[in-house]
Amino acid sequence: MTPTVPLRQWVVPADRLDGGPPRTPHRRTRRRRAAYLTLLLAAVFLVVSGLSPAAPAFAEPNEGNSKTLAKLRENLDAAAKGYLEAQAELEAAQASQKALAAELTAAESELEQLRVFVGQYAAEAYKTGRLGMVSLMINGTSPGSLLTKANAMDRMTQRDEARLNDYRTHKQEITAKKAAIDIQLKLQQDAVKNMEKRKKAADAALRAVDGRDSTGYINPNSPLAKPAPRNANGSWPSESCSVNDPTTSGCITPRTLWAMNQAKANGFKRYVSCHRSGGGGEHPKGRACDFASATGGFTNYSASGGDRTYGNNLASFFIKNASRLGVMYVIWYCKIWINGGWKTYDSAGSNCGDNPAGDHTNHVHLSML
Repeated sequence: MTPTVPLRQWVVPADRLDGGPPRTPHRRTRRRRAAYLTLLLAAVFLVVSGLSPAAPAFAEPNEGNSKTLAKLRENLDAAAKGYLEAQAELEAAQASQKALAAELTAAESELEQLRVFVGQYAAEAYKTGRLGMVSLMINGTSPGSLLTKANAMDRMTQRDEARLNDYRTHKQEITAKKAAIDIQLKLQQDAVKNMEKRKKAADAALRAVDGRDSTGYINPNSPLAKPAPRNANGSWPSESCSVNDPTTSGCITPRTLWAMNQAKANGFKRYVSCHRSGGGGEHPKGRACDFASATGGFTNYSASGGDRTYGNNLASFFIKNASRLGVMYVIWYCKIWINGGWKTYDSAGSNCGDNPAGDHTNHVHLSML
């Protein structure tokens, strides 16, 4: 005999009008539990990530890709790269000059000691006439005595000639070092001129988007980063997008990875995104990273409070260590730091903060040589 089931248990709910099997009370209970668990997990995620339901995090900031912005990035890339290369040449010339100056001081000290000997040698030669073997033969009393005096004179002659050779060599070295120092000074002058030229080029590029002189936050207590590897002569090695980007599935340069790891080692551990396959600028080349200011990632609102302080300090870290890491420029909160100074940066064509991604008020942008 078929058991009687209350009619209300077989009524098809509105969400099952597709012809599916009716839900039993047990099924309804399981669904309610699953829905409750989903809501609970979502709430836990929001608490852990620091996000609010009204402010979702984005995978990466959309900074815009207009023709004007693309041209700006291209010009800034060329100007900043040339500036950094000239700066490296200046630093190498300064280091070389310093080393040569130390060597010159040591050589001049040795030369002074040899000069005393040369004076003594000249006085002695004047008094004795340095007749050498003829004098020994005239004054010699016996063959044995003559041989002894001849050997002594030979040793003295060898010693004197060695010292005189040292004197001449040191004089030549000093002349060469002075000439080398003059060359390094000329290289420094050329590098400074080139840096100024590149700086003017960057200023001109930024003026096209109203990039006026500005001031920006600099933290004098920013930690020092470990210097990125350079060539033996102090120049920056040419690098390609050759190492895996730990923030995406793309690639970055070794120098970019070094800078990112140095930031992390100094406490800047919030969300980062580097390689980007599309668009212009340095992201597709693996030479740029975006560092979210919010704890939960890229958000569509401008940083404030602790998030803005985090962005300020991160920007200051890269600025303080620009020459150590090979930083071309830093963009943060509607401003760009390039070639040693701050400029306004209004690439989004809006009031500061209207477009958090384009205005860089929700993330710090880093571009590397």
